[in-house]
Amino acid sequence: MDRADSRLNKPDGRASAALPPLDAGMNPAQREAVRYLDGPCLVLAGAGSGKTRVITQKIAYLLRDCGYSARNVAALTFTNKAAREMAERVGAVAPPNAIKGLTISTFHSLGVKMLREEAKQVGLKPQFSILAADDAMGIVQELVATTDKGLIRAVQTAISLWKNALVEPDQAERLATTESERDAARVYRSYNATLRSYQSVDFDDLIRLPARLLESDAEARERWQSRIRYLLVDEYQDTNACQYRLVQLLTGPRAMLTAVGDDDQAIYAWRGATIENLAKLTTDYPNLRVIKLEQNYRSMQRILAAANNVIGHNPKLFDKKLWSDLGVGDPIGVIPMDDEEAEAESVAMRISAARFELKADWRDFAILYRSNHQARIFEQALRNLKIPYMVSGGQSFFDKAEVRDIMAYLRLIANDEDDPAFIRAITTPKRGVGQSTLEVLGTYAGEREIPLFAAVFETGLEQRLQPRQLGPLREFCEFINRMQWRAGAAKGDAAPSGETASEILDDLVRAIQYERYLYDHFDERGAQNRWQTVLDLLGWLKRKAEEDKMSLMDLVQHIALITMLEKSDDEDPDLVRMSTLHASKGLEYPHVFLVGTEEGLLPHLGKDDEEGDPAKAAESLEARVQEERRLMYVGITRARRTLTVTWCKKRKRGREDIAREPSRFIKEMGLETDEVADATPGLSAKERLDRLKSLLKKG
Repeated sequence: MDRADSRLNKPDGRASAALPPLDAGMNPAQREAVRYLDGPCLVLAGAGSGKTRVITQKIAYLLRDCGYSARNVAALTFTNKAAREMAERVGAVAPPNAIKGLTISTFHSLGVKMLREEAKQVGLKPQFSILAADDAMGIVQELVATTDKGLIRAVQTAISLWKNALVEPDQAERLATTESERDAARVYRSYNATLRSYQSVDFDDLIRLPARLLESDAEARERWQSRIRYLLVDEYQDTNACQYRLVQLLTGPRAMLTAVGDDDQAIYAWRGATIENLAKLTTDYPNLRVIKLEQNYRSMQRILAAANNVIGHNPKLFDKKLWSDLGVGDPIGVIPMDDEEAEAESVAMRISAARFELKADWRDFAILYRSNHQARIFEQALRNLKIPYMVSGGQSFFDKAEVRDIMAYLRLIANDEDDPAFIRAITTPKRGVGQSTLEVLGTYAGEREIPLFAAVFETGLEQRLQPRQLGPLREFCEFINRMQWRAGAAKGDAAPSGETASEILDDLVRAIQYERYLYDHFDERGAQNRWQTVLDLLGWLKRKAEEDKMSLMDLVQHIALITMLEKSDDEDPDLVRMSTLHASKGLEYPHVFLVGTEEGLLPHLGKDDEEGDPAKAAESLEARVQEERRLMYVGITRARRTLTVTWCKKRKRGREDIAREPSRFIKEMGLETDEVADATPGLSAKERLDRLKSLLKKG
């Protein structure tokens, strides 16, 4: 065990004495989870059971009371937001001198750190590039040689799932059972070779390559096991096979590990996560201590009872039942609607009425749905009533392909060592530089350990490329050099020509003929929409440059900050939240409307992908139903005070009205008769809203 040898680094006790006691306000199960250090530990943390508090208090306990040095402790989670929140909470309960060097990050951030340090061991230069998803998609598109976006995405998804399952190209070809799978496996092999030649990695490689390194290199494995002497992992049910293997290799034979997860909230099988990872812990770590957190600090008991009833229809890995001492709570409303328009209008009116009646804020309300396409009609209904709202998980303006295309040129002008920007700019629009040319360039740059842009001008490259291949490369780079000179990038000062950012931007977009490219590759409407987005971007950049007296270089750096930070997670604007059930995980709201709760929507069963094998088809269908049931459980447990469930008797499909049935999950909630009702019998939502408004006017 590590407890004895780690006490050599015990932090100053006087610093610890001024901090709040670790056990304050914790229940017995939480306290046990924090203090258990006699081996690997699995904390089964039900929704709203205080798992983040357990993780942060355990980190503080390791540092304050058990003598662990911060540089030997790591906590991993899945989002930057969760990592930031965890770090802030640890800072509140551990002295500043004790947390220096502590690792609290996402799996992928840890992977980047490992690869930067071990680049040579995995055949990369230290300045390797990380490809964005759509840059990786561009490589796949080139290899598949099609413009069929559906096919390209399917191949990219297959490659991602293989990487997440630690399946290499050779094995993927052996496992392939259909011609399309064999084709995807062949693309996988070429795709990996292309990344290697570019000295680039994709998002999945950030976990796969460190795992493979620790498997094959005993020295590297010992190095990282010595560095990470205690590991905590949040949301363990969301790990894939690759992440599970990395955890195993990092913890090694000491197995000083706390995994926190909830099998009832495993909803990411479609992206490679496997619920079996929780069960595997019990076999891979025979002395595993399992601790259940069942007390919920979020929801009223009625809501928890409905959630327990629904999830009780799934087979259980671990038996647990949420409970709360917050009170019984209001009846759960289950309301049938005539159609989707009536549903959206009614929900919007109910939110408006409830805000008046409860003196609540808009931010207290959430509308949750299974699929993104359901959002549009609710947005319209909210706008009609002038209700402010935000859609979670929507595409950021800076994530749009056409914006990223223009930004690639600006990034390259600002920093010609930006390899991903180089690859995107030189291939969009096409300028006579093919995939094979780029692979030769990438291989040469990797050998020389220099950026792609710099490699273009080296005489050594002339021995590897024909003049017809080298010509377009150098022509492109000379164009970028001219734009750099005009923008003042070479000296880091104002443009020597005295040109404004606006003039340079206009010339850049005109020179690359981006508008023509859009009309060549998309139908007229699609091209118009994308070109309008580009004009919006240019207009915004020009206004920003003029108002804030920014040079083009200042603008590029400003945008880089925006896209990295995006919206501040600390902001909590007073808006109704709209979100898919997947995106709502980890969040909570006083009042939740769970909409579209119908067969075919929730559960959404997709296509039968096991045609010809009835047994496999039945097994696949049952697995999908179980995952959808967990999604329903997640939706129910987002609600703190009130929950309203709606479904439509009919929905439009094309020009037809299709009859719908309530979701099987509504019946599984096991509600009493008086709960399955409209909370305002005899009054429509509009009548109730009108009555409340008239009362307010009188008051």
